[in-house]
Amino acid sequence: MSLTVWSNHLLRPDAAALFHRQLTALGCRLIQSDNSSASVLAAGAADPALAEADIAYGQPDPADVMNRPRIRWVALSTAGYTRYDREDFRAAMKARGTLVTNASSVFADPCAQQMLAGMLGLVRNLPVQLRNQDGPRGWPYLEDRYTAAVLTGATVLLLGFGAIGQRLAQLLAPFGGRVIAYRRTPRGDEGVETVTAAGLDAALAAADHVVSILPDSPVTRDFMNAARFARMKRGARFYNVGRGTTVDQPALIAALESGHLAGAYLDVMEPEPLPPAHPLWRTKNCFLTCHIGGGTGDQDEKLIGHFLENFGRFAQGVELTDRII
Repeated sequence: MSLTVWSNHLLRPDAAALFHRQLTALGCRLIQSDNSSASVLAAGAADPALAEADIAYGQPDPADVMNRPRIRWVALSTAGYTRYDREDFRAAMKARGTLVTNASSVFADPCAQQMLAGMLGLVRNLPVQLRNQDGPRGWPYLEDRYTAAVLTGATVLLLGFGAIGQRLAQLLAPFGGRVIAYRRTPRGDEGVETVTAAGLDAALAAADHVVSILPDSPVTRDFMNAARFARMKRGARFYNVGRGTTVDQPALIAALESGHLAGAYLDVMEPEPLPPAHPLWRTKNCFLTCHIGGGTGDQDEKLIGHFLENFGRFAQGVELTDRII
């Protein structure tokens, strides 16, 4: 199948060589954009070379894609797709039959495991113990031993139930607790207790752990605000692996500093990179990682594998994995 594939994802050398080799074997031509980025989170710039593409891989500029009627498939290199989730873009793609996929299958397992690690870390007091090792090197035996807990039997509320939430629910199953999924529009096949906006307040009040996996959008910005943090039970913990914009960060800081929440673990913040002077770095019982939740050493190889598997589906005219449009 002789097609031209344009990419603005700057892959690591071994993955880039594999990508080129595999596409060449399939009879395809690869155009690497001069404006490529190694970060899957970076927005792409307009590129005249996109006019030659049948398939765009990475993070192409949405307006540029809309102006390139030759493009038949847009394969995004991220799980999130906020910049493409707009009415004009969706309408344009649907009108000309251009398929759009994301890479949520690639990032679901690492993001879910990151959240599970964070939950286990907080209930077992691991972060404060590690801070002690790097700091005063005291011996807080009684304080940390008798405030530790377990995940067994805990109630976990997942805000969002896409690929990451579904995988996290699977990982939580052996702990025998209660998993509640929040979805604006349930599909009926969630396999766990599911609530909509009408049941959210009760779910927040019941949860020992609230995990946000929400994407950035006009309806999710500051979704977790002061009122919703107040509805959480005292001593509960909050986690975010979705987008930083979904959390009212001053409200979260206030809930932690007051002791209403026992802890928080954030892999995403607003802005990113988070400035060194930002108060989140110093907030009581707040632990941060630098948006690494979806990462693995073989991330690029997995992304290429995902693309090539979908390329086979595209060539056969069958439904693509992780299709969003």
